[in-house]
Amino acid sequence: MTRSDPDPSISDPERPPACTDAPPGRGARPAHPRELLRLRSVRTAIDSIRRTDSRTLQEQVEIAEIPAPPFAEDARAAHVESGFRDAGLSRVERDGAGNVLGLLPGEDSLPPVLLSAHLDTVFPAGTDSSIRLIGNCFTGPSIMDDSRGLAALLAVARSVVLGGARPHHPLLFVGTVGEEGPGDLRGVKHLFGENGAARACHGFISLDGAGLGRIVVRGIGSIRLRFRLTGPGGHSWSDWGEPNPLHLLARGVDALTKLPLPATPRTTLTVARWGGGRSINSIPDEGWIEVDLRSEDGALLADLERRVRRHMQEATQPEGPGSLRLSVEEIGRRPAGATEAHAPLVVAALAASRVIGTEPLLSSSSTDANIPMSLGIPALTMGAGGEGGRAHTMDEWYRNTRGPEGVVRALLTCLAVAGVSPEP
Repeated sequence: MTRSDPDPSISDPERPPACTDAPPGRGARPAHPRELLRLRSVRTAIDSIRRTDSRTLQEQVEIAEIPAPPFAEDARAAHVESGFRDAGLSRVERDGAGNVLGLLPGEDSLPPVLLSAHLDTVFPAGTDSSIRLIGNCFTGPSIMDDSRGLAALLAVARSVVLGGARPHHPLLFVGTVGEEGPGDLRGVKHLFGENGAARACHGFISLDGAGLGRIVVRGIGSIRLRFRLTGPGGHSWSDWGEPNPLHLLARGVDALTKLPLPATPRTTLTVARWGGGRSINSIPDEGWIEVDLRSEDGALLADLERRVRRHMQEATQPEGPGSLRLSVEEIGRRPAGATEAHAPLVVAALAASRVIGTEPLLSSSSTDANIPMSLGIPALTMGAGGEGGRAHTMDEWYRNTRGPEGVVRALLTCLAVAGVSPEP
């Protein structure tokens, strides 16, 4: 994993606090989180985070027990919307995609710093979403991903308003829809779209899941395709000899498994699902496969998509008489991107991690941050404290080990990048 250390000059305790300087521009050095600790408003906010940790944990459980299946996040969005209002944020609203937004004003002329977590889960409607406490672990669907991020988001909002910090750049708190697979990042795509609230953005921080060890600064791009092959079908005995979509799709899958893939940057191809046919004694009239392509490099991903489409077209041509039709449907596209290790946002996140006693690793993943990264906007994703595992399963779990530290790190990172006005 890549590591990056901040400029040694910003950790000098004798240096005048950077947070009293003029508002930083996009390329300016942020305030060091340790310098922020000199401000009464920041210390008050951190004290609030620690004092109300049991409330944050209880809210995490409450959020997890609100179903939020793909494309049906309304109930959970309503909870977060209410939380933003109770915290004292202004202009609390939902946008055209269903994202929940709340603002802590700064200087009107400056673009906002976004702090976000996602509302949706991978679990379908009807899933039992109850959470169980087993020993010191909470267990159940979405207790970590991303109920932890949402609870931390609300805790940061409450604490920063209570502390009274006055950020230079506004802080925009967002609960996003559609982060998980079928959602295809639709919420964050809307945020950064032509009329989205984040199109002019100073920095983007996503709180996703638990942990303190990783900071995601490289977005893994993905393309998801469904290949559907249709034909006349028929009886498995009397019409034998008609082209069989499943036989030819199998030939296509075999061809895909033999495609060379670069090891660096890492690039992968997964045939994830397939199906077709209507009965055991029929030649199928259709068959389909779904393919997941991923890479840390956008150009390599685009090249792989071209090769996959070409190989499937060639492999599914019947050798004898008969006609089959191949159609291709795009069911997901996430652009690749990255935020440089020396970017002020990353420097701030690394420094905030060290302030709470953690030496983080810079890593890759596929998250909401992919979209701003692909647009050249500084963005990263970090865990919101505690420990967890078994994500996307009914046995997902969370333990609140160093839970408050994750919330404090998020607070310090966004305030460092936003800049804070001096206190009287």
